[in-house]
Formats: sequence, C-alpha cells, structure tokens
Amino acid sequence: MKTVLFCAALLCSTAVMADELADADALFAKKAYPQALQKYTKLANAGNVMAQQHLGEMYFYGEAGAEDMDKAAEWFRKAAAKGNAVAIATLDLMKQRDARRADIDYWIVKYDGADLRSGDYRCPAPRFPAMSKVNDDIDRYSARMKDWETCHNRFVKYLNASMPLTKRIPEDVSKLMTASEMERATAHLDEVGKRVAEDTQVGGKLVVADFTAWRNATEAYVSEHNEMVKNAPPPEPAESR
Repeated sequence: MKTVLFCAALLCSTAVMADELADADALFAKKAYPQALQKYTKLANAGNVMAQQHLGEMYFYGEAGAEDMDKAAEWFRKAAAKGNAVAIATLDLMKQRDARRADIDYWIVKYDGADLRSGDYRCPAPRFPAMSKVNDDIDRYSARMKDWETCHNRFVKYLNASMPLTKRIPEDVSKLMTASEMERATAHLDEVGKRVAEDTQVGGKLVVADFTAWRNATEAYVSEHNEMVKNAPPPEPAESR
C-alpha cells in the first residue's frame, strides 16, 4: 500500500511539474522573460531536465537579462548529464566558440576593410606634375588617369555589391555568434563600410582635382605655345651668294 501511495504521489508531482513547465513555456512565448526565468529556475533546481535546458538557453541568448556563458554552461551540463540532446549540442557549440574566440572578435571590433582594396580593386592614386609640355608626357599622364578611372569605377561597383559587409563573415564563424555579437558586428561593419565609402569618395575627388589642375595648366600652355608659333614672324630668306 505504501508503494502504491508513493507512486501516486510521484505521478502527482510529475503532473504538477509538467503544468508548471507549460506555464513557463507560455510566459517565454509571450516574452515575459523575468517571470519565465523564475519558473524555469524553480523547476531546474527541482531537477526538471527541460527546464534546465531552457534556463541554459536563456542565459546563453541573453534572455535572462544578459548573456552569461558560465551560468548557461552550468545548466547545460546538468541537462546533458541526463542525456538532453540540445544541451549536449550546445555545450559542443560553446567549446567551438572558445576555440574561435579570436575569429569572432575580429569581425566585432578588428575588421578594417583593408581586404576590399586588393588585387583588381587596388587603385593607387596617380600623381600629376604642375603641367606637361611634351606630347609623350601628356599622353602618358592622360593614360594614367584613364586607367585609374577604370579601376576606381570597378572598385565602387564592387564595394556597393559587397554591402552589407556582414556578408563577408565566414559562415563557420557567423554560426557561432550570439545575437548580441552579431548586432555588434553589424554595427562595426556598417561603420567600416561608411568609412571606406567616404575615403573612396574623398580620394576620388582629390585625384580628379589634381588631374583637372594639370590638364588646365597643360592646355593653357599648349594653347599659348600654339598661338606663339602661329604668330611668329616667318623666317628670313637665306642670303643668296
């Protein structure tokens, strides 16, 4: 009889925990995170494996108020010890995050966009003298400007196609990032993209200004020189002997 009473009490306790878990899940679905956290914590401390999993997830994703990887790992380990597949997989993910910490941080704070200007997209600014007087020099500097302009336009098209720069985060890194880390990476990469675009625009204007000054001075010299040649007196005829 005692055994029967014990089993009945256990069944009643299990049913109550199931109801409380359903209540916690409903609160979580409504994004009532503080209330859900309270219920999950109570159930997790009582040994409920699903509550332990959900509690670990709340700490992992910052839904418990802030991301707390230590508390997340603590609850995932308890759930994993009971064979919870999600907890086991997440603990493995956390190990990968630790191993790739430098790669994650690179995209959050260190990426500077230098790789955008490489290969066919590296466009050194041409330099121009004050003016040119020889046709070969004029042709050479004109060709340099044309080559730079082609490269510059190619880079601008490439840069526009590269936006947003979050597309450059390797998939094996992005899958390890939390939501807050991705938000921080997005904000950082947006700033990098704006800076690269602004530097490109300013640099392009400087090149055009230098070229225009050279061209105007050169054309003025050529025009003046041609006018002098045109108005020069004819050479005196050679004296006959």
